[in-house]
Amino acid sequence: MTATPSSLALLHELIAFPSVSRSPNIALLERIQALLNQAGIASSLVCDPTDPGRANLFASTGPMDAPGIVLSGHTDVVPVQGQPWTSPPFEATQRDGRIYGRGSADMKGFVACAVHTMLQAADKPLQRPLHLALSYDEEIGCVGVRHLLQALRQRNLPAPLLCLVGEPTLMQIGLGHKGKSAYRARCCGQEGHSGLAPRFANAIHAAADLVSAIREVQSDLATTGPREAGYAIPYTTIHAGRIEGGKALNIVPGECVLDFEIRFVTDDHPDDVLACVREKTLVRMQQAAQLQGCTTAPAAPAIEQLVAYPGLRTASNAPGVQLLARCLPAHTPHTKVAFGTEGGLFQQLWDKTPVVVCGPGSIEVAHKADEYIELAQLDACDAMLAQLTDSLCLREGAG
Repeated sequence: MTATPSSLALLHELIAFPSVSRSPNIALLERIQALLNQAGIASSLVCDPTDPGRANLFASTGPMDAPGIVLSGHTDVVPVQGQPWTSPPFEATQRDGRIYGRGSADMKGFVACAVHTMLQAADKPLQRPLHLALSYDEEIGCVGVRHLLQALRQRNLPAPLLCLVGEPTLMQIGLGHKGKSAYRARCCGQEGHSGLAPRFANAIHAAADLVSAIREVQSDLATTGPREAGYAIPYTTIHAGRIEGGKALNIVPGECVLDFEIRFVTDDHPDDVLACVREKTLVRMQQAAQLQGCTTAPAAPAIEQLVAYPGLRTASNAPGVQLLARCLPAHTPHTKVAFGTEGGLFQQLWDKTPVVVCGPGSIEVAHKADEYIELAQLDACDAMLAQLTDSLCLREGAG
């Protein structure tokens, strides 16, 4: 029988696949499928409806008639263009007890550990199944996993004991994250010669009114908005991240595009926040038009939702959380993470299943040049997943 590759060896392989979001990841999945097939583990691909080169993978080992554990991760990474890397980003470089490379922390380190664990589990007397869910295009709004979840709904699997999303938490137990809604606003104006600027509606000025409204709403949220303990920022945040408009300095701009996002705590709703932004923006635009002497009412920005995913909140006393805690060092901290995951979507699919974010590496180095993961973190993840797998060898009491 072929020897099971170590997590470290697998990570070296995975980093070499430049699986940037919106680009194909099928070669990476085919390599993982080949390893699973060698171990006798069944797997299937759920492809993007418009691009078969981008896909999800779902694999299972053990009996399928009982609740098991799902290991979930994404295979895509963020781009490297313009970043000052000191080593090749798509080539694993090992030095000083670390592995450097794009995706080492976010989150091919966990994917390597999870695949390694699946291969080892195939030789164990499992009484409950171990599942592996790998998705694509998570970095742009948990896009790919939605197609996988749709396929899983049709399988009618028993609700798992635990769904473990292996995003980097330094192996702490993440019990929650905020939800996110991202938007694109198109502000329309009237083009004209800048020498007659007051006669025309300026689209960039309209976008500035929108930004001003966003900042006022953020101030209100910070002072009077709902609070949720455990977050570094314990209230809903709203943030303008990208703006583009104008053709030339001597032309009053007719269009300006602004992208912004809302990251909301459980007791807030993005629709309510967005309604406040719309209202305050329109007031500002009307005031500006009156000061300018315009007789035509300004058009409100056209706002479309780009992506959205729900927040995650899991009870610390849930049996699946307690099972995970027993597989980690005593007194491992509970936390809430500042980034989003597919966890809330899995929680919508299996509303009785505890979903936890816990994985190797630090989010502090993710998305940056010279991203890395500590070898000790890979070892800690391997140890935790091995204990979780051993718990599945007990038909009773695994939870």
